[in-house]
Amino acid sequence: MKETEFTAIFESLTARQRKVIQHFLAEESDEAIAAVLYVEPSTVRRHLANICKEFGFSNTAGEHYSYRDELRNLFLHFRPEMMKPLIVSRQSQPLLDLEFPGSPMAIDSPFYIARSPIEERCAKEIRKPGALLRIRAPRRMGKTSLLHQVMATGTQLGYRSLRLDLRQAEPTCLQDLDSFLRWFCLNLSLKLGISPQLEEYWDRDRFGSLVSCTTYVQGYLLEQLEQGLLLGLDEVDWLFEFPAIAHGFFALLRSWHEEASNLEIWQRLRLVVVHATEVYIPLNLHQSPFNVGLPIRLPEFTPEQMQQLVQAYGLSWSTAKTTKLTALVGGHPYLLQLALYHLQTGELTLDELLQTAPTQAGIYSSDLRRHWQVLQTYPELMTALQTVIQAGSAALDPLQAYKLESMGLVQLQANQARASCELYRQYFGERSS
Repeated sequence: MKETEFTAIFESLTARQRKVIQHFLAEESDEAIAAVLYVEPSTVRRHLANICKEFGFSNTAGEHYSYRDELRNLFLHFRPEMMKPLIVSRQSQPLLDLEFPGSPMAIDSPFYIARSPIEERCAKEIRKPGALLRIRAPRRMGKTSLLHQVMATGTQLGYRSLRLDLRQAEPTCLQDLDSFLRWFCLNLSLKLGISPQLEEYWDRDRFGSLVSCTTYVQGYLLEQLEQGLLLGLDEVDWLFEFPAIAHGFFALLRSWHEEASNLEIWQRLRLVVVHATEVYIPLNLHQSPFNVGLPIRLPEFTPEQMQQLVQAYGLSWSTAKTTKLTALVGGHPYLLQLALYHLQTGELTLDELLQTAPTQAGIYSSDLRRHWQVLQTYPELMTALQTVIQAGSAALDPLQAYKLESMGLVQLQANQARASCELYRQYFGERSS
């Protein structure tokens, strides 16, 4: 058999057959393979017999030879790397422990792919007294997972590291700037394990909410800490929907960052601000934290990083398969992880995934419906997106462009917006009115 023939047959195997052969080559018994794949041992034996037949090893009438040794020798010749167990150390990452994609990753997740040199730049920046780090990317690009890595680095450096999700602020806490800042300070106190003492430091009538908040953080919280504080603020663009609060709070963050040049106590505070979109509310140039500090723009995965992710999921892929998936979803981390999750569990083949992806029967149906519902609620965004799809690229109203980018539906290059991937172009293009 020639290598081209072997490759053609191997790539024609179903996802379940590839999973069976993977465990078989790892020297696992039929019973062990059956337990992992939730099937009967007889089903495993039938799969292996069919795989042997695909590679030309078949019995004549009355014969019952398994040809398993011949199958091993064939893979030893053409795919020697597969003779080593691809699912190693069940304590590290067994198949059954795969987490469904969509949630921020733990710092030790085997599926976290570093986008060097971004992690190194972040680690270097937070070492600086009074540092301000700004991480921006569309939703589900891995911002919070990166934030977890930064927080872990801060802990290793001896800082008190805590993350605060601003989207957790309830409507009652968003009535005005004072109620939000009180909520903010109470949360800091509780997460730091420090008894709240707001009433002793808060004097809105005489000094205002901004000074009261500053006095509380400087004179009470930071004074209580023996080490520096690394504060990660996630989902800060949630506040863009509340301009009065956003103006005051962002000006406050800017002032704290600048005070590090004058007061030693503010050098103890390192800020990490995470947001999904550009700032589309007008902010005073000298009061905004979005034009100081170190900006980090989290990009899509490179081809090399995508290959690392494929390997993390234990898939033995040709370059052609990786290219096919990339053509559909680009280097978007969440869309890639969702595909690899379903492929790794053997639920469908790559060809099946690609065929159904932009439909209601595909694995992305929930994500597509969620975007569709938002676009139905804001028809001006739907119109803008369809303009981009029909033209290939288009200049949009800045607010519409930033909102579509924050949803991950478009990518911005200079003043032009284009569909972020083929999946969205096909799905929303077919729904053009």
